[in-house]
Amino acid sequence: MHRSSGFIALPARSLWDVLVDLERLPQWQPFVTSAALRDPVALGARVDWVPDLRAAWVHRRFAEPARVTEFAPERALALTQEEPAGTTVLRWVLHPVEGGTVVEQTVTSDGPSGPFFDRLVARRFAADADTSLARLAMLAGPPRAAEPLHVVIAGGTGALGRRVAADLVRRGHDVTILTRSIRDDLPYPQVAWDGRTVGAWEAVLDAPNTAVINLAGKLVDCRPTAVNVAALTASRVDATRALVAAARGKGVRRWVQASTTAIWSDAGELWCTEDTPLPDPGLPQMTGVARPWEESAADAETDHLTVLRTSIVLDTDSPALAKMVGVTRAFLGGRLGDGRQWFSWIRRDDWLAVVRAGLGIEPGVDLSDGVVVAAAPHPVRNADLMGALRRHLHRPPAPPTPAPVLALGAIAMRSDPALGLTGRHATSTVLPAAGFAFAHPDLDGALADLLD
Repeated sequence: MHRSSGFIALPARSLWDVLVDLERLPQWQPFVTSAALRDPVALGARVDWVPDLRAAWVHRRFAEPARVTEFAPERALALTQEEPAGTTVLRWVLHPVEGGTVVEQTVTSDGPSGPFFDRLVARRFAADADTSLARLAMLAGPPRAAEPLHVVIAGGTGALGRRVAADLVRRGHDVTILTRSIRDDLPYPQVAWDGRTVGAWEAVLDAPNTAVINLAGKLVDCRPTAVNVAALTASRVDATRALVAAARGKGVRRWVQASTTAIWSDAGELWCTEDTPLPDPGLPQMTGVARPWEESAADAETDHLTVLRTSIVLDTDSPALAKMVGVTRAFLGGRLGDGRQWFSWIRRDDWLAVVRAGLGIEPGVDLSDGVVVAAAPHPVRNADLMGALRRHLHRPPAPPTPAPVLALGAIAMRSDPALGLTGRHATSTVLPAAGFAFAHPDLDGALADLLD
């Protein structure tokens, strides 16, 4: 089963009107290339839909039409597609909440052929569900906040950037993405930039009520060579300096600047909060990258600057979680090294709420300027993390991976063994004082929500 959900600042009726118009499904779900009703929409109605597959002609010619197997106006809708030796079920449930609706989507492939159709259909239908729900919101409304922000997101095509953009659009704010490569699969305005110099793109900062979210930077999962460390640093510092220069005199209201808890390198048993001093010099690929990254945003002209030191974000699209899940499924989910290194983490939904707090749009949370540690209040040690993953993935105890073996494996995977062998006990004192409450404070609950 692939389950996802998202808040949309629209009433259930508005969303239902688009959801139940099944012939509009391709307009907000890119995996569906066409959909045609054979009957009026009701329980038992038949729908001919075509997935975006190379062998779509096979489906078009031989597949039976999908049927509406659940129909509860303004509450729930399900389509069931009979597959050879199995079924695939698409289901949407609308949960009215204060200020709008939570839309829950599940995609399930069952039966003897379930694993095959899970890979072929279900996973692809469920991919980037946040953006699909944003398209649904735009068709049904679009939503409008009482005082909408215009949020410019640098690095908005990455996994977290897409999450932020979809979340803000569904809440009624405007989004523009700065990107090196325009993507056809995103429904938001995109403006090209080189991530290094000020150019015509700076005009996106002229709109009133503008905020900036800076997530730009290369992925850190690479060998810690001098060349790679320099590239990691330049991708962050150059982009930030260009943004800072472009924003001068623009009247930017809010600025959320990405950083990382890895700025403390390997903190051992030190418990890190916003006031904890940085190591000197620290590891080059951690402190050596993050310190100049933060310093390059210090002169940003804005009414409010939040420097977000983010821990590992647990999400279905998280590269870190995908690797840990992969080795655990392969019965290799033992502790890394001695297993005592701290693992600080945050669930995606909580991270999005912290970002909204930095933008000043999270109700009941009043953040002051400065550094904020985006980490759940209960870090765990690596041995406990791997044990929790084994429980949720139903795997038996596994042998540990000694540090030398991990180092050799990292060479083969062109990764950095320090990502697994170092750790930090990082928590925030600022968030609780500002009135922030975590929806997922404990690892078990977060993993259950993601994996069970």
